Amino acid sequence: MTNPAHDLFLDGLRNAHAMEKQALSIMQPQLNRLEHYPEVSALLDRHIRETEGQLARIDQLLDGMGESASGLKDTMLSLSGSMAAMTHTLATDEILKNSMANFAFEHFEIAAYMSLITAAELSGQTAAIPVLQQNLDEEKAMAAAIEASLPHVVRQYVALSGSGERADI
Repeated sequence: MTNPAHDLFLDGLRNAHAMEKQALSIMQPQLNRLEHYPEVSALLDRHIRETEGQLARIDQLLDGMGESASGLKDTMLSLSGSMAAMTHTLATDEILKNSMANFAFEHFEIAAYMSLITAAELSGQTAAIPVLQQNLDEEKAMAAAIEASLPHVVRQYVALSGSGERADI
């Protein structure tokens, strides 16, 4: 007999692991391409390090349950993240598309961690909640930072475009 709450929690952990792998495959190419937006570079660099910590915490939770991440999910979401990052490189307003996509992705991660915390409660995995809350708090902080920086990014894009300089990255 299976325990639906436990199954949901375990699947959610594996999904969160793959989601964070996807986030890295989205952010790293952006960081490597940025030229004119040092604030965005610093933000991405910081969040890449946070994301690596989030992955390590998820791995610890999975290890504590005698489980591991899903290699297939990790690979598939990393690939889709790389494809999304590559698609935006074709846009003349790449920085704007990336900023909007990053903002949306952070909110997806927030929803995922909120759901995962509920699944942890329902499955009796209460020791996992502070770890998941730390990941959630980092995602909320990143979403807020992107929101705060977006008007500046748009202004800088317009100013660079108006001066004839390359504004997309």
